[in-house]
Amino acid sequence: MNNLPQQSKPVSYGGQAVIEGVMFGGKHVNVTAVRRKDGEITYLEVPKQDKSWVTKLRRIPLLRGIVSIIDSSVKGSRHLNYSADAYADDELEPEEKAKQKEKEGSGWSLSMIIGVTAVAILSFLFGKVVLTLLPVVIENFLFKNAFDNQFLHNLLEGGIKLILLLAYLWLISQTPMIKRLFQYHGAEHKVISAHEAGEELTPENVQKYSRLHYRCGSSFIMLTVIIGVFLYSLFTYDNLWERMGQRLLLLPVVLGISFELLKLTNSVRDIPVLRYLGYPGLWLQLLTTKEPTNEQVEVSIASFNRMRELDAKLANVSATSEVPVATLDPVKG
Repeated sequence: MNNLPQQSKPVSYGGQAVIEGVMFGGKHVNVTAVRRKDGEITYLEVPKQDKSWVTKLRRIPLLRGIVSIIDSSVKGSRHLNYSADAYADDELEPEEKAKQKEKEGSGWSLSMIIGVTAVAILSFLFGKVVLTLLPVVIENFLFKNAFDNQFLHNLLEGGIKLILLLAYLWLISQTPMIKRLFQYHGAEHKVISAHEAGEELTPENVQKYSRLHYRCGSSFIMLTVIIGVFLYSLFTYDNLWERMGQRLLLLPVVLGISFELLKLTNSVRDIPVLRYLGYPGLWLQLLTTKEPTNEQVEVSIASFNRMRELDAKLANVSATSEVPVATLDPVKG
């Protein structure tokens, strides 16, 4: 860790919890480390190959948030799929493993990559649309004729959205699989915080840090709820269908503003008064993260160290060849 070359410009590393492991993204590569059933740690290493037009879109305020979110969903799905395959493989008997390998062949085919990409984008869009429209329908059903103040209706809509979100997260966190996933989520945050503090990455050092982090995607979700209430209040509507249509049209704007605000709250987190701007997102992380074990922290450290090692090597290569350089999305976690 200490032998790695220093970055000329600090990199805001981020990652994602996967099944029995953690993915970390650097400037040039994404790496996932997974703990197998026999205790071995295996890796998926994917160099970043962003198109030039994607890199340009990442520099445009508001628009860069939407691009980053979709890109993170797509790339994260491949790493999550790798961890799921590893977990399933560990549960198979030797004979079944041999048959499975013959059936699947080797490597990722183009059709597999396209399939995972399509599923990731559709899942993201479906989740956002449902969480956007369902609260509208529920609020309209319960309070349509209670009063005429549309801001209050929007406020209640935001409250219902928050209740649905919290209930969903609490419910899934009760399952053993998701609880372990949330533990790895906590391990990811601890490693990033320890690195940002300049600590040597050992399980003992990393465990001293909080499992909550300002740059987490959970904070982003909370911000979309808050921003939505105020943005929707700038527009009037005459009926339920018009209200739902407005929500869909304004969804990209909500996502873009929330992304920018997430970057802002992270940049001012060391300022005594302004640090409280990020607290709602941190509170939500009390549900989406759990305290990890030392073994889970070891996997997170292994993923982070391997990512930085490969990043340093690819940085040297990029000086003499065309290796795409991408900016890490802060909306990961």
